[in-house]
Amino acid sequence: MSLRSAALSLRGRIVLYLVLLHLVLGVIAFLALRQEPFLLLAAEALFVVSIAVGTLLVRAFFVPLDLIRTGAELIGERDFTSQFLPVGSPEMDALIGVYNRMIDRLREERLTREEQHHFLDRILTASPAGVVTLDFDGRMSLANPSASRLLELPVDAVGRPLAEVAGALGPAFSSIPVGESRLLPAAGGRRLKVSRAELFDRGFPRSFYVVEELTEELRSSEKAAYEKLIRMMSHEVNNSVGAVGSLLDSFRAYGEQLEEDDRDDFLEALAVAATRLENLRAFMNGFAEVVRLPPPDLRLHDLKRLVNEVVLLLRPELDRRRIQCGWEPPVPEPVPPVALDRNQIEQMLVNVLKNAMESIGEDGRITLRLLREETREGAKTVLAIRDTGAGIPGEIQPLLFTPFFTTKPDGRGLGLTLVQEILAQHRFGFRLEGRVGEGAELRVWMG
Repeated sequence: MSLRSAALSLRGRIVLYLVLLHLVLGVIAFLALRQEPFLLLAAEALFVVSIAVGTLLVRAFFVPLDLIRTGAELIGERDFTSQFLPVGSPEMDALIGVYNRMIDRLREERLTREEQHHFLDRILTASPAGVVTLDFDGRMSLANPSASRLLELPVDAVGRPLAEVAGALGPAFSSIPVGESRLLPAAGGRRLKVSRAELFDRGFPRSFYVVEELTEELRSSEKAAYEKLIRMMSHEVNNSVGAVGSLLDSFRAYGEQLEEDDRDDFLEALAVAATRLENLRAFMNGFAEVVRLPPPDLRLHDLKRLVNEVVLLLRPELDRRRIQCGWEPPVPEPVPPVALDRNQIEQMLVNVLKNAMESIGEDGRITLRLLREETREGAKTVLAIRDTGAGIPGEIQPLLFTPFFTTKPDGRGLGLTLVQEILAQHRFGFRLEGRVGEGAELRVWMG
């Protein structure tokens, strides 16, 4: 029952009680004073006055209740702008003053809360860090634009379980203890720092996550470290190779003076040593390629033709391994040109296709796709290269683009690092994914 209906019911019962009481008293007075007309008339007049005074007192009694009822209705409707005027009664004016001060305070608090909410919303929208909040059931209740971009969330992510919309990162998010941070690998060689904390909502805890991308910072730090290491190694090795090569040339002249039986063995040993030195020089030059990578010279090129030329270059090795390589589906003409550095992208493609061939071994397929996709930055050309090789074990996926990391017995661990450097300098987005036994796919967003 509402406050209004309860007040009306109580008022009606009191008035009814007064009327019934005076009727009973009137009947009693009539029976007792019917022989005395003047006294009976005076008694009846007194009863009428008493009823009128009682009614006025009831009305005065219920005025504060009416005020409370009206105020409660205004508060229920969230109307904090209406106030009551004084009525001249000290008791009522004191109550009205309390109500008006309460309404002023509520209005100020609501305005402050709305301003803070708007300010927080602006901060979350502009923040480069992603923020994800969960409800009591672990479903996503909020994700700011940065979180949607970093985690590549679907448009209908809000209201769905985090493990469902965050893909492979979902279990990793759930395993982070409250108050701690983890560095998690993401698609395309990206690395995310994820921190978990709690907020209290109506007395119960809810989790939220702060997601920061550290890819560029870590890549720059790693690059500075391996550039310094490679330069130092290259300096020392080249100095030693030059000096030892000069000594070997001197020994070759000395060997010409030896007896024939000793001369052949001596010269053969010198040739082997010179070959090893040259291999060492070439080995160090391969490392130095990453360090000496210049800024890309961007010009418009036909990407399909460029890929075809690289495939033609590798055709003998593809045929030897019985690996098919082609477009699927066929790419229609014409293809929009893409601004890129031809030499660097060729180098990137050679590395990727050689890795695909080595993963397949023999008797497999490399599928090439070229398509247009709508992204947050607009339409982009996407090159996808998929192989039917052994795939990528989950435990090594975070390490794929780490300098010097390799799973090959004779690898140097800079192939994918060079690929990453080339694509990063072009500002091309990329993603390398694969599962054991299902092959791997590299997708590059260009333009």
